[in-house]
Amino acid sequence: MAKYEEAGVTVVSGKGQVVIPQSIREKLKIGPKTKLLVYGYGDAVIMKKIEISDVARDLQRLYERVDNKVAKYGTLSDEEIYDIVQESRRKRMR
Repeated sequence: MAKYEEAGVTVVSGKGQVVIPQSIREKLKIGPKTKLLVYGYGDAVIMKKIEISDVARDLQRLYERVDNKVAKYGTLSDEEIYDIVQESRRKRMR
C-alpha cells in the first residue's frame, strides 16, 4: 500500500520549472540529470523517476534475442516476434 507523507508547496517559474522539495529529492535519490516521467492525471501532475539506461539495455537485449533467432532460423513472422516480446515482458515482471 502507498505510504503518504506530508506535502510540500512549490511554485512554477516563468519558464515552467518546478523545484522538488529537498526532502523528497534526497529520499528518492533525485539529483542533477535524473530523468522523470511527467504526465497529467485529472487535475494532478504525476512525476515518476525512471532509469532510461535500463529501458535502453532491455531493448538492446530484446533486439539481440530477435537477431539470434533470425540468424539461426531465418526470417521470423510477426507472431514469433510478438512471442519474443511477450516473453521478455514476463521476465521483467518477475
